[in-house]
Amino acid sequence: MTDQSPDSRYHYAVIGRAIALIDEGRALSLDDLAREMNMSPAHFQRVFSRWVGVSPKRYQQYLTLDHAKRVLEQRFTTLHAAHEVGLSGSGRLHDLFIRWEAMSPGEYAGRGEGLTIRFGWFDSPFGEALAMGTDRGLCGIAFSDEVGRDAAFADLADRWPAAHYTENPDTLRGWVEAAFGEAGETQLHLLGGPFQIKVWEALLRIPSGHVTTYSEIAQAIGAPKAVRAVGTAVGRNPVSWLIPCHRALRKSGALGGYHWGLPRKRAMLAYEAARTGM
Repeated sequence: MTDQSPDSRYHYAVIGRAIALIDEGRALSLDDLAREMNMSPAHFQRVFSRWVGVSPKRYQQYLTLDHAKRVLEQRFTTLHAAHEVGLSGSGRLHDLFIRWEAMSPGEYAGRGEGLTIRFGWFDSPFGEALAMGTDRGLCGIAFSDEVGRDAAFADLADRWPAAHYTENPDTLRGWVEAAFGEAGETQLHLLGGPFQIKVWEALLRIPSGHVTTYSEIAQAIGAPKAVRAVGTAVGRNPVSWLIPCHRALRKSGALGGYHWGLPRKRAMLAYEAARTGM
């Protein structure tokens, strides 16, 4: 079960510190990692097991820098095949149902004018999350740990500057709990341009525990030469985690970019790999 308790932010902080230590290239045992983070081995084991359900030793294998390359070799998804088996925007993803709709071109041109966007701050398995939503669904999920609350809010709000923003987490709580939980249904209201929507729709077809490439996305949306533009649209994805831009890699197996930091992208990939038994 995904941890939704107030200390889930603390659990993700431990994961982030573990990533930094592993990236230093030292061979670290469970005892070594626990000592480096001033934790007992038993406590360290509990944190990891509660966060993702596997041992720290097993999870460390998922955090290594070459893990993304292995996933690309073993769980590469062609988006045409994903569509054929029903993994569309209304398919079963993240162990929950996602339903989505896109804003009209007129709404996009108005930069959110006439929309009321509600927001709230929530704990998540990947640190504190800012969620935003309209009456039609979540339109934004950002992470504040590295950039701070003000920067995370500005990052999302600047995309729809003409909208009216009001803090009201209770209206979003059910969707957010479904987004980071294991059951339930969440709705998305995608606020973007036509090209961006095509890219985000393609991302929604990638099943949990699998990855694809930027060039595969470009092929899937009928713009094979627009790989750079696809990368830009992936980076502008406003609904982190639910629209799984963390599952888009370079053809070499390199991670590429991630708007909220590469350590978080690696943590997300490792989290999904551990939970799907990769």
